Amino acid sequence: MSDTVKKVNLLDFSHEGLKAYFTSIGEKPFRATQIIKWLHQLNVDSVDQMTNISKPLRQFLTDNAVIRAPEIVMDQQSADGTHKWLLRLDDGNAIETVFIPEDDRGTLCVSSQVGCALDCTFCSTARQGFNRNLTAAEIIGQLWIAKRTLQADPKGARVVSNVVMMGMGEPLLNFDNVINALRLMMDDNAYGLSKRRVTLSTSGVLPALDRLADTLDVSLAVSLHAPNDELRDQLVPLNRKYPIKDLLAMCRQFLDKKTTERNHITWEYVMLDGINDRDEHAIQLAKILKGIPSKINLIPFNPFPETRYKRSSNNRIHRFRDILAEAGYTVITRKTRGDDIDAACGQLAGQVNDKSRREIHFARIERS
Repeated sequence: MSDTVKKVNLLDFSHEGLKAYFTSIGEKPFRATQIIKWLHQLNVDSVDQMTNISKPLRQFLTDNAVIRAPEIVMDQQSADGTHKWLLRLDDGNAIETVFIPEDDRGTLCVSSQVGCALDCTFCSTARQGFNRNLTAAEIIGQLWIAKRTLQADPKGARVVSNVVMMGMGEPLLNFDNVINALRLMMDDNAYGLSKRRVTLSTSGVLPALDRLADTLDVSLAVSLHAPNDELRDQLVPLNRKYPIKDLLAMCRQFLDKKTTERNHITWEYVMLDGINDRDEHAIQLAKILKGIPSKINLIPFNPFPETRYKRSSNNRIHRFRDILAEAGYTVITRKTRGDDIDAACGQLAGQVNDKSRREIHFARIERS
């Protein structure tokens, strides 16, 4: 076994985990705060740069630890300013991470798995199959890389003000690693993001969603995409295990346990031409969400090779939006960003050594 494999990766630790590590080697817990600041506030990539750490401890860390984030293979920029990074992992897989600049914010879309363990039929990531969960270092490493890269941009530094766990994968199927990464994002000694600026998106893994409510206070987005079980079973097959009625009940419980102000669920709804975009679907959606503090995010479908779906027309999206708005809901139509570099919602694919044989599965669906 190589020395690199034996060494711990300092990016893998939450603040509490790093305190435990230093305690285990006979150091004071406050060393964790020092290291966290060096790693995540100052983005150093070498222990030698940590000048307020004693030389003996620096030598110990040099011998026993590494600071290793995924490797940037490609950095593409869209005409609208969107960044997409293709990041190579140690095992040869690659993931994608996207930064979306806006006038009042900079949002980083972070991946949680290599591919996705779910098989939503309208998603390019799902089509790539699934290999494994990302480590905490590989998750927080995406933010670490984005911050370093954006600050050094010759066109002008940008700040990551918001993080959405909406990249490749289902975050709640990688619960512990995602939670450790989210805690670092909100740690004042690391990235210091507020709870309202960190959003976890899920298709509805209910046991893990219940656990999340008791573990961490973050904003929640739910990939709904259909107002009834018959249609959602087709679009989001996880619905066959956790139907809409149970999902809505769990979301109500989640809100009851939240402590942040402006509590609501963001419902993500991809607009598929002739599939889920009719007036009757909007009316059904307004009905099932009644009584739940909600914001509805309508997402124009972003096509990818070999998909059988098409994007709803602008007129159809506007009509759908108006029906929901008239019912009293806050509705936002997401502006498509980065589609010229395949960085838009549902287009992230990376390079996945598929263990799920998903391509064969989808090929059979297309032929049927």
